[in-house]
Amino acid sequence: MHRAWTLMRRRLIGSIPVLLIVVMGTFLLMEMAPGDAVDAYLVSLGGGDAGLAAQLRQSYGLDQSAFSRLLFYLGSLACFDLGWSLAFDRPILSLIAERLPNTLWLMGTATALAFMLGSVLGVVAGARPGSLTDRVLSIGSLALYATPSFWLGLVLILIFAVDLRWFPTAGIETVASGKAGMARVFDVAWHLVLPVASLGFIYLALFLRMMRSGMAEVWRLDFVLAARARGISRLRLVLRHVARNALLPLVTMLGLQAATMLGGSVVVESVFAVPGFGRLAHEAVAARDAPLLTGIIVVSAAMVIAVNLLVDIAYGFLDPRVGRGEEVS
Repeated sequence: MHRAWTLMRRRLIGSIPVLLIVVMGTFLLMEMAPGDAVDAYLVSLGGGDAGLAAQLRQSYGLDQSAFSRLLFYLGSLACFDLGWSLAFDRPILSLIAERLPNTLWLMGTATALAFMLGSVLGVVAGARPGSLTDRVLSIGSLALYATPSFWLGLVLILIFAVDLRWFPTAGIETVASGKAGMARVFDVAWHLVLPVASLGFIYLALFLRMMRSGMAEVWRLDFVLAARARGISRLRLVLRHVARNALLPLVTMLGLQAATMLGGSVVVESVFAVPGFGRLAHEAVAARDAPLLTGIIVVSAAMVIAVNLLVDIAYGFLDPRVGRGEEVS
C-alpha cells in the first residue's frame, strides 16, 4: 500500500507540468485562430457596428493583451474557476458538470465492454494459435477495427432503430418522461445501447488483437514450456499462466486509449445527439467560444491523467516489480 501511495504522489506531481503545457498550448492555439466569440455572436445577429463589437470585447476582457489574459486564466484555474462561457452565458464549470456525466457513462460502459469482451475473445483466439477460431476472430477484429465509428453508428441506427425499432435513434433519455429511480436508469441504459456499441466495438477489436498477440508470445516462454512438460492441463495453463501474463500489456493500453476514447465520443455523440462532453466541444468550436473550449481541453487532460494514474496503480498491483525503483530512489 505504501508503494502505491508513493507511486501516486510521484505521478500527481509529474502531472502538474503536463497540465500547464496543455493550458498554455491551448491558449496559444486559440489566439492563433481567426476570429473570436464576439465575431461569431455578431454573425448570428446578422451583423453589428464596430462600437458594439468593442463594447462586447471590453466586457468579456478580450481587449486586454494575450499575456494578461493568460495570467488571469492561470490564476483562476488555480482556484478551480474555469471562467465564463461566452456562447452559453453561464459558468463553464457548471456547464461541464452538466454534460460530463453523460460522456462518462458512454466512455465507461464502452471501455468496459471493449476490455472485457475483447480480452475474453483474445483468450479464445490465443488459446490455440493458428486454428480456425483464431483465424476467424483475427480477420473479424481487423475488419471491425478498420470500420469508422460514425459509419458503424449510422448502420446500427438504420438496422436496430429505424427498421427493427428496438432502440431509440437519438438522445440520452426519453424527453419529458417523468421517470425516476430505476425506471430512469433503465431508460438511460436503453438509449445508450447503440452509442456504446458503436464506440466500444472499435476498441474491442484492438484489445482482442493485443490479447491474442500477447498470448502468442507467452506461449513461447520457458516457464510455459516447463509447465507443459509437467503435464499441466491446457485449460489451467491458459487461464492461470498464459492469459494472466498476456493481460499486462492490455492494462497499459487501457490508459493509452483513454484520450482516443474521449476523442471518439465526440463523433458518436454527434451521430446519436447525446448531450455530452464531446458534443459540447463541437458547439464551443462552432461558437468560437475560446474560454469554454479551453476549459473542455483542460478537463479532458485531467481526465486522461487520472485514468493513467489509476492504470499505473492497477499495473503495480498486477506486477509487484513496477514502482520498486521509484520507491528506492
